[in-house]
Amino acid sequence: MNRRTFLQITAGALFPLLSCGRFRRKQPNIIFIMADDLGYADLGCYGQEKIRTPHLDRMAAEGIRLTDHYAGSTVCAPARCTLMTGLHTGHAVVRGNYEVQPEGQYPLPPESLTVGEVLQAAGYATGVIGKWGLGGPGSSGEPNRQGFDYWYGHLCQREAHFYYDDHLWRNGKKVVLEGNDPQRQTGQYVHDLFTREALQFIERNQQGPFFLYLPYTIPHAELAVPEDSLAAYRGQFPETPFPGGHYGAQPAPHAAYGAMITRMDRDIGRVFRLLQDLEIDENTLVIFTSDNGPSTAGGIDPVFFDSNGPLRGGKRDLYEGGIRVPLIARWPGRIKPGTVSNHPSAFWDFLPTAAEIAGIKPPDGIDGISYLPALMGEPQPVHEYFYWEFPAQGGKQAVRMGRWKGVRLNTRTDPNGAIELYDLANDVGEARNVASEHPDVVRQITDIMQQAHTDSGAFPLFGQT
Repeated sequence: MNRRTFLQITAGALFPLLSCGRFRRKQPNIIFIMADDLGYADLGCYGQEKIRTPHLDRMAAEGIRLTDHYAGSTVCAPARCTLMTGLHTGHAVVRGNYEVQPEGQYPLPPESLTVGEVLQAAGYATGVIGKWGLGGPGSSGEPNRQGFDYWYGHLCQREAHFYYDDHLWRNGKKVVLEGNDPQRQTGQYVHDLFTREALQFIERNQQGPFFLYLPYTIPHAELAVPEDSLAAYRGQFPETPFPGGHYGAQPAPHAAYGAMITRMDRDIGRVFRLLQDLEIDENTLVIFTSDNGPSTAGGIDPVFFDSNGPLRGGKRDLYEGGIRVPLIARWPGRIKPGTVSNHPSAFWDFLPTAAEIAGIKPPDGIDGISYLPALMGEPQPVHEYFYWEFPAQGGKQAVRMGRWKGVRLNTRTDPNGAIELYDLANDVGEARNVASEHPDVVRQITDIMQQAHTDSGAFPLFGQT
């Protein structure tokens, strides 16, 4: 279903659906908060012992924590594309980090149908504040052209590597940050600006319904944090000064990493306090996740923090450590406190989830299934399989099918190469390849890899480029 057809159908069908759906009266607000390169075990509620995350831990205690949630990809742009469009990377337009100069990445085309447009059609005020990565200045991928009424942040992922960048974008206009120096790490801390804008968006739209997409940049790339946060961690860890290079020197990289995550946690707590002060807490679903596994960029040390817990790999891998991410959801009065669920889900499930919350049918032809029933503790349809592809680093494919996980590497030179097979029920760390013991499962996964992939001219998976 294309954008125009969906919007025409939705406009005619919205009000009957609202009158008979799960939510009969006021549509709930939706806030989706996403960290950048945060590991599966970087939060206390997922096992972290060195970094303090009291507000996110409380969010889990007051809501639900999913153990088997997956990012849409193992790097930034395609993960965000799957989140916005409800399509996995075998069907999505953006499947890798395709850089565009002087600023931006491969853009969403005009015909894309995003969760922003779906919720706009349902009467929501929509905003995105933070890191976009789906189209540079003037492109078809700009947020205001993809279903968002309000936009503030980094259009370009390269610019988002820095926390004292000299400019941001607001609704198509460049905002120069006077006094900011990315190299000296001086001026206004960009993360703080995102939080300020997010709180203001919530206040402006408190009558609802609203959808706020808040993709923070912490703890991605540059290790930089104001002294008031760094002081709480200074001297707590053994440190090997990181020379910096592109990202600037950092004499205490471990302390900086912990302090950045705790600062983000603090600001998420501010969001919750505002919802309570405005008395809209019980009508607001808040979701928190990360866009992929942890990185080593900027001197980050995921081994020291055990950022992936029992999982293998990290960012750019299609092993669990690259794509399995935390997901916490809180909705007072709707989600049972302290729930832990092993329901498997992925980024492309968010669009139909948001549509169900809004009381409308999702567009046809997407790959996602609403996980709202799972959040509510109700019976939940389960995907037959999950599929990922990643055209970089020689080309990679992965499939999760129930307990089984298949991974194929080097697709560019060997499109029909051997598939590694892991039994996640007994080997979540993917330490033992059992492909030779289960040839029937390997055949099923081979068929899925063929069926789930559609060719992409911009992001070819096979052959040399």
